[in-house]
Amino acid sequence: MLQIKNLHASVEDKEILRGINLEVKAGEVHAIMGPNGSGKSTLSSVIAGKEEFEVTEGQVILDGEDLEDISPEERAHKGIFLSFQYPVEIPGVSVTNFMKTAINEGRKAKGLEDMPAKDMLKLIREKSEMLEIDRKFLSRSLNEGFSGGEKKRNEIFQMAMLEPKLAILDETDSGLDIDALRIVSNGVNKLRSKDNAVIVITHYQRLLEYIVPDFVHVLHNGKIVKSGGKELALELEEKGYDWLKNEATV
Repeated sequence: MLQIKNLHASVEDKEILRGINLEVKAGEVHAIMGPNGSGKSTLSSVIAGKEEFEVTEGQVILDGEDLEDISPEERAHKGIFLSFQYPVEIPGVSVTNFMKTAINEGRKAKGLEDMPAKDMLKLIREKSEMLEIDRKFLSRSLNEGFSGGEKKRNEIFQMAMLEPKLAILDETDSGLDIDALRIVSNGVNKLRSKDNAVIVITHYQRLLEYIVPDFVHVLHNGKIVKSGGKELALELEEKGYDWLKNEATV
């Protein structure tokens, strides 16, 4: 599904990614871990096509298509979903109306008509129940006055509604208490299938107790310096990241 080949990327002429190679197949969950400043969020932003990052070398390929000249909006329509560390607030736009617009824009990009209202309401009801979201929550302005946990749960609700091919969860566990972490993780697990893939970006092993990865990759200084199974996350929890520095090449 996703292939990343020798990816180098910079922001404001500062090189952040220094040769990333990664393959993510349908049905897989990959965890990206690493210390602050290692390039984790930059990698997610580059895959999603955020324009402040310049790809200087290498390729990001989705289903055999090079994404180099494809805008963030087109990437979203092709099935890439990025949850943000700090979701933006949109006063005056309800969660429900935001989702209706997002879904219908995606359908328009595929040459389809808007989803009938009764089908939309049924879908919203099913997904909100799955994520244990109160119906009153859906009428609130998007992220306005939301707690950290509510913002993250809303991001997973958006993911559930959009059903992306590739979901990138950028530090979804940041600021969550145990109950919110459980609900968000259960939602992600219910959305996993043989046809989609998930990249989970996190500092901590605790999220991976709930969303169990097939592969764990450690970023350091803009490179993947070690890959392994879920046991690698446990090793990192025990030892920290310092022991991996010798494996990183500058």
